[in-house]
Amino acid sequence: MMKAAVLTEYGRFAWQDISDPELDAHDVLVKVEYAGICGSDMHVYHGDFGSRIRLPLVPGHEFSGTVVRAGPGVEQSRIGDRVVVDPILWCGKCAACQVQHYPACVSLRLIGIDMHGGFGEYVAVPENNLYKFTENLSFRHAALAEIYSIGFHACNRAGLGKEDTVAIWGMGRVGQSILQAARTITGNPIYCIDVLEPRLRIAKQNGSGIVTLNASRQDPVASIRERTGGRGVDVAFEAVGHAIPVMNRPNPVRGCVQSIRGAGTVCVLGLGDEPSYVLMKELIWKEGRIVASRVSHGEFSTALHTLEKGTLKPELLISAEFPASEAQEAFVLLEEKPEKYLKILLKISS
Repeated sequence: MMKAAVLTEYGRFAWQDISDPELDAHDVLVKVEYAGICGSDMHVYHGDFGSRIRLPLVPGHEFSGTVVRAGPGVEQSRIGDRVVVDPILWCGKCAACQVQHYPACVSLRLIGIDMHGGFGEYVAVPENNLYKFTENLSFRHAALAEIYSIGFHACNRAGLGKEDTVAIWGMGRVGQSILQAARTITGNPIYCIDVLEPRLRIAKQNGSGIVTLNASRQDPVASIRERTGGRGVDVAFEAVGHAIPVMNRPNPVRGCVQSIRGAGTVCVLGLGDEPSYVLMKELIWKEGRIVASRVSHGEFSTALHTLEKGTLKPELLISAEFPASEAQEAFVLLEEKPEKYLKILLKISS
């Protein structure tokens, strides 16, 4: 038996004993050290994924740990390997998988959503989903590799280059990961837009060239146009999701379209349920393009490499750390005080 933070009903975690995971031939057993709470975990907590979720569930798709057992078909992994886990499981058969565009798999499943994940002491995962890291990187920081991989994937989807200027709508967990990833690619100005001042203060700590714009106090599009001499930015990211309407301001996707230069790019990541009104002629006049970005596609290696180099600033993402036995308290804080808590880590192993 092992201990796990189990979602027993929507909105309620319990720290309890459950059966140890069973290994398939090509699985390894990972002893989890740290797990991060993601926006998707909040959706799981509220029951927003419908029939995908089968309760009771052990969530958690951002986690680090150590390999402690291997199935008979495991070839490359060894006991004691320090690893993070790419939670994406694709079908390999659909049209997207046939062209090796796995994030668009129509049957895509995630460890920690469609099956038990990293909020327990142990988790069984396919060997092919492992990424090793060295002792130069702590388990605490390695647990952020998944969200950083999302940031790097978004930059890849947008084709971000070293000479590009950037705007990011939404400075939550994903927006901050895009910001840090983008800063490793371009040294040019990055405009960060939100309505929560504490999140903008976190963004500002990423160094020079970060311009923060509070959309409740100033028109971000007008500010960007003025600061770029009417040109606009090369790439704009929408990472808001559930937007808070602000009077006399466009919705974030339309704001992105209005803020890009001619032939610029908008990359949309936000998973809000509300329709986003876009005046298409604003995009057509610029012959701009809109691309979508979902999860990651092999960017774990880049995330781990940059973390090990010390290029990223993981402590800026971490607002608090709780023992996994207090998962319920952590989720309540993230829900009730989003202006104060960005990323909460759960310490799984004692």
